[in-house]
Amino acid sequence: MTLMKTTPIFEKSDIANLPTKYGHFKVRAYKEGTQEHLAIFTDNFEKNEAPLVRIHSQCLTGDTFGSIKCDCNNQLNKALELIAKEGGLIIYHAQEGRNIGLLNKLNAYALQDHGRNTIEANIELGFQADQRTYDVVREIFNDFGLTKIRLLTNNPAKVLVVEGLDVEIVERIPVIIDSNPYNEGYLKTKKDHMGHFLD
Repeated sequence: MTLMKTTPIFEKSDIANLPTKYGHFKVRAYKEGTQEHLAIFTDNFEKNEAPLVRIHSQCLTGDTFGSIKCDCNNQLNKALELIAKEGGLIIYHAQEGRNIGLLNKLNAYALQDHGRNTIEANIELGFQADQRTYDVVREIFNDFGLTKIRLLTNNPAKVLVVEGLDVEIVERIPVIIDSNPYNEGYLKTKKDHMGHFLD
């Protein structure tokens, strides 16, 4: 995970209503090159001094098709439920497969089917273990005037990213999802090799 030193040019959409099965949200898109990210937030967002925030990395296979090889879909659903109740923001970070793209993510899946873990698969394909960048997160935080948040994450690297953006994390709230036979290895890699807080 890296914070780029250059400042890309962002294009922003107007704010629109987004009624969902979890509750009523507002939504704005941020275009960064060819990637289009979302800020999904509640009406009462600005009334909360330290709102709930989740930076959710896009996972088409999990978020859309309900794959149980990862915990992404369940984490997103849990975040939407919590934020609908308490007020807050989800940044839908459109960097599929830790920013290697959908095609290479599926190539990595194929390697995982033959025994590699997620890190080994990315490296074998010629990528870093995690290639995500966070300029758009900085842009969204600035857009919303965020200085304090309660961060929904299990990932210590995301804590460091947010702290590097001069935003105070007043509380880290875990998003723990039960394992299943298909994602046990994935979660073990997150815990053992990436330091995720999964206990």
